[in-house]
Amino acid sequence: VESNLQTFPPSGAQGKISGASRPPRDADDSFSKPVNGIEEPQQPGGWLRAFSVASYKPYFDVDTVDVLERIKDSLFPFNGSFNEKTTNNPDLYGPFWICTTLIFVAASIGTFVTYVAHKVEKKEWNYDINVVTWSAGLFYGYVTLVPLALYVILKYFSAPSGLVQLFCLYGYSLFIFIPTLCLSIVPLEIFRWIVAGVAGFMSASFVALNLRAHIMSAGERWFLIVAGIFLLQLALSVVLKMYLFTVTF
Repeated sequence: VESNLQTFPPSGAQGKISGASRPPRDADDSFSKPVNGIEEPQQPGGWLRAFSVASYKPYFDVDTVDVLERIKDSLFPFNGSFNEKTTNNPDLYGPFWICTTLIFVAASIGTFVTYVAHKVEKKEWNYDINVVTWSAGLFYGYVTLVPLALYVILKYFSAPSGLVQLFCLYGYSLFIFIPTLCLSIVPLEIFRWIVAGVAGFMSASFVALNLRAHIMSAGERWFLIVAGIFLLQLALSVVLKMYLFTVTF
């Protein structure tokens, strides 16, 4: 008697088991692709790139060594080599955190100085929240608006400079004011003026000397532009001294 049992497993295309073991012909192979093969979403073009986070990513592609090296260059302004070192890789990471640190330091130390002065004179003291908002407006505004204005001026005189490069230069030029504000806690008016003057001179020299070689291509008026840059940076230190460390009762 012949057996009615089927051979297991079925051969060829017979049976559901062998058919189910293969994917259907119209199956999507997205999950079978390697991870490296995943395509990133297309970035917007034109002016819409200004609203894309990915377009700002290269300007934050720095590590601790890069930031510390650029801070060190800002403390030695007479080298004038900062622009050359950052031409191919200007960053906004350092300028952002330098300005943010300055806001905290200026508000906290400025408040402490006025508090101590009032206590010594046995005067009533009230905390002024406007110190924080004023500091934020000053530092963020200065490091944004001044490079923008300089960018337009240089473009007008046919000596254009990179906008991000200017943001980077001005951002690091403010680092010297962090230790300056810390030293201003000393309750000697003449000492505060000396510290503010030295910091302003170093910061102004850092910006002016790094831009001098580039601005010289603007023609005969290059000296006026460099002098204006120097005096404006020097005026910043005077404003800090007058507003934050001049105690009034």
